[in-house]
Amino acid sequence: MDKPIVYFLCTGNSCRSQMAEGLGKAILKDEWAVHSAGIEAHGVNPKAIEMMDEINIDIRNQESSIIDRDILSNANLVITLCGDAKENCPVIPVGVETDHWGLVDPAKAEGTEEEVNKVFRAVRREIQNRLEVLKRKINQFIDLPK
Repeated sequence: MDKPIVYFLCTGNSCRSQMAEGLGKAILKDEWAVHSAGIEAHGVNPKAIEMMDEINIDIRNQESSIIDRDILSNANLVITLCGDAKENCPVIPVGVETDHWGLVDPAKAEGTEEEVNKVFRAVRREIQNRLEVLKRKINQFIDLPK
């Protein structure tokens, strides 16, 4: 049996969705196939790489890509991370569960380096917390008697 697919979608697939993909792979392990994409592909943001390095998750080899209709069609769960992705995502096929997390774009953070880092860390922590909740929900569902 193929693994269920979770697909994180954002505008440029450079920060939020890249961090979500890296965290998803770390938290959901081999239970799910974890992918990310954007309405556009802007490349992986160097600050996202730096912030993920802080928690020992390497996202350097992840690719920034546009939405793949095959992955979208086969996804079990599609999570949009910003309003732009939610509004402009191609039509999600019937039967694919969706969720919208609506996270701040850390790439637009301004101020000192520490102030920018604080925004990235807050977004990273929010993604991590939501993924931990998702994993608990999945495990509860799996543990239900047949």
